[in-house]
Formats: sequence, structure tokens, C-alpha cells
Amino acid sequence: QVQLVESGGGLVQPGGSLRLSCAASGFTFSGYTMSWYRQVPGRERELVARITSAGGVTTYADSVKGRFTISRDNAKNMVYLQMSSLKTEDTAVYYCYTRIIVQYWGQGTQVTVSS
Repeated sequence: QVQLVESGGGLVQPGGSLRLSCAASGFTFSGYTMSWYRQVPGRERELVARITSAGGVTTYADSVKGRFTISRDNAKNMVYLQMSSLKTEDTAVYYCYTRIIVQYWGQGTQVTVSS
């Protein structure tokens, strides 16, 4: 079965950095676009970044452009989100996502940016 397991969240000060990881299993990872979303309580889940199957095309939300970088390692079935220059408004639960006919989500990892 498809599984997406995020890790790497935590508490960081404004201006700091974190790298999130998502371990994928149960499907042919190299064949699918992967995405990171985030959600804060009371708001809709929003797309943060997306990367195509071979990693050739990346897409970012305007709010994170120039600060976040999505990447993937198809040999390891991993997708990453490098977050730099973090702001308090980046505080959210971050989810790994893919769609293989239906949607699959990880369990989420909390990122808190606070001094």
C-alpha cells in the first residue's frame, strides 16, 4: 500500500532553516509528481511546492519562492523540502502528497517558527 512518512519538523527561530523529508513506499516513486502542502488551524491546506517525476520542473507558492527548495532522490524514494529564512507565518503542519488515481497524504510534521 502507498505510504508517505514525513520527518524533520520542529521548532526553529525566525530566519532559521529546516529540512523536511518524506519517505515514500508502495508505488513506483520515480513515475509520479510529488508535492508538499501545509495547513494551519482554521485555514485550507495550501500547496507549498511541487516537483515532477524526474525532477525537471518545480513549482512554488509565491510566499515561499526564493526561500524553499523542493528536491527528490528517486533512487531512495525520498522527497525533500529545504526551508530557509523561515518566518513566523511559515508555522504549519507540512504534508507530503501524491496522486495515483486517488490522493495520498502523509501524517504531517509540525513546523513552528517562533522566537
